Amino acid sequence: MSDPSPKNTQPTLEQVMLSRRQFLGLAGAAGAAALALPGRALAASSLTPSTLTFTEIAKRLAPEPAVAPGYSVLPLISWGDPLFDQGAGFDPARQSPEDQARRFGYNNDFTAYMPLEENSSTHGLLCVNHEYTILRLMFAKLEKTNERFMATEAQGRIEQEAHGCSVVEIRQTPEKGWRALESGTYNRRITATTPIAVRGPAAGHARLRTKADPAGTRILGTLANCAGGVTPWGTVLTCEENFDQYFANVPDGHADGDLWKRYTIGNDPYYNWHLFDTRFDVTKEPNECNRFGWVVEYDPYDPASTPVKRTALGRFKHECATCVVAPDGRVAVYSGDDQVFEYIYRFVTAKPYDPQNRAANRHLLDEGTLSVAQFKADGTLRWLPLIHGEGPLTAENGFTSQAEVVIYARRAADLVGATPMDRPEDVEVTRTGRVYASLTKNKDRKKSQRLPSNRRGPNPFGHIIEMIPPKVAGGRDHTAETYRWDIFLEGGNPAEPTHEAYYRERPSVNGWLTNPDNLTSDAHGNLWICTDGQQEAVGTSEGIYAAPTSGEERGKPKLFFTAPIGAEVTGPSFTPDGRTLFVSVQHPGEDPEDSTYEQPSTRWPDDLPARPPRPTVVAITKDDGGIIGS
Repeated sequence: MSDPSPKNTQPTLEQVMLSRRQFLGLAGAAGAAALALPGRALAASSLTPSTLTFTEIAKRLAPEPAVAPGYSVLPLISWGDPLFDQGAGFDPARQSPEDQARRFGYNNDFTAYMPLEENSSTHGLLCVNHEYTILRLMFAKLEKTNERFMATEAQGRIEQEAHGCSVVEIRQTPEKGWRALESGTYNRRITATTPIAVRGPAAGHARLRTKADPAGTRILGTLANCAGGVTPWGTVLTCEENFDQYFANVPDGHADGDLWKRYTIGNDPYYNWHLFDTRFDVTKEPNECNRFGWVVEYDPYDPASTPVKRTALGRFKHECATCVVAPDGRVAVYSGDDQVFEYIYRFVTAKPYDPQNRAANRHLLDEGTLSVAQFKADGTLRWLPLIHGEGPLTAENGFTSQAEVVIYARRAADLVGATPMDRPEDVEVTRTGRVYASLTKNKDRKKSQRLPSNRRGPNPFGHIIEMIPPKVAGGRDHTAETYRWDIFLEGGNPAEPTHEAYYRERPSVNGWLTNPDNLTSDAHGNLWICTDGQQEAVGTSEGIYAAPTSGEERGKPKLFFTAPIGAEVTGPSFTPDGRTLFVSVQHPGEDPEDSTYEQPSTRWPDDLPARPPRPTVVAITKDDGGIIGS
């Protein structure tokens, strides 16, 4: 679904810096820090031993998951498990939209553990995104049209109810371990048909108005919910990513044709919902596609509350919405636009966060400044504001208001000169205040399009970039206009010269990784890296790798967990005490392409005849009750 054309003319690597070989050689030399270029060495005073003392596992490709010795993996909740005391177990051969709306959704992605009972690590809420559905693994005896599986209306409406988010109350006890509470007080489903409010600059704008919603302030559903974030005031941000895959029948010659094309909305959707739900037929409802691609905020502690699409954060393929409180009290929200040659964004609230008054933060995300990253060759990063009336964002260029700037944030970012990246994915802020963004891959980047921040072309293995806000009194200033940046690692096998891999400390034969995606960090500042694309790239299962971000093994990954064949690991989330790691295992059995409901490549987690694989959230714990990673 990538767009192979860069959107502005950044200088090439050859034009701005040393050759790659010279550059990496200097980065490893004692004088590299003086160059003020990416790849600088750490000061000797920071060289401390790694806290990641677990025994690394071997790369593999198998029907079931694996984890480091001394750890256990417990399937906690799976697609179809009931959330509202439904009694009977899940029968995938007998599904209905009404029933699915009361069960855990499909393809769990982002996972957030939200404590109950005073920051408890044994009783809380599991908040989970459901990114997409896979027809051939959800239903038996499908029919094909033009070599594609097609959903009936009933199946399509089940798919809609399997999208969105789940909130599940969970508890850990010494006797039973972790378990999901089927009739938990806070249990909730948000789906593709749930009413959602709209706030911020785009609320009520003409391009958000439809026949069903002439005011442009109430949208049915949230779609393609990939990664997300948690606000300092205890709400969840769920991000709409590949929303273009739902829309069809783009009319030729329409005035908005170029705007649709910029968001890759065309006539080859992944779903065929437009055949029974006219809001996904662009000819019949041309503005509906503008109502997706937003960050949605919901309150997991109030099941009756209405989710809100926060339009001030911009419209694009949001991979995440990672929040951090700056020293002045304002909140920065980082987000990647997950498509090749797209951008990394930051939103900074206009007002500070009030830690004493949760209600005062209710609409904090409606006012602030959206900006986009420009990575410069001298190792500096500039945040370019996307503000109507400033620079090229004027009526002459098609922007008559801030509403149009956020609705067409990609065009705005093009015009101000943002740096096109290699599929920006998740963003994580560690305890040091440094910011890490994963760039999963970009096979479309050519050698002539190499940049200091995207040094390989093509880049099939991905990399992680480190963004370093300046230090001020109280910590790192996440509102600053200028940061420094660095390359943390470049994926691939360091033993294969053609991979052009880069690690500060050479990993083991099992520790090297490709295609970094979701990220989290622990109390020690270690980065936990999930992969997406490793099975395709190098033929091994997707995994979770852990790497120190400081000390003598900075940037050296170790393999901790591997997923079942065809699955991706996503949404890693720790309990506050660091003794449980929740992980979403989504789309088990999706690969190879001939894996189907009747004959899947794995039947995990149930491993029962005639039962398809089920996306599942697992709880990983250490057998001796210790800290994850130790």
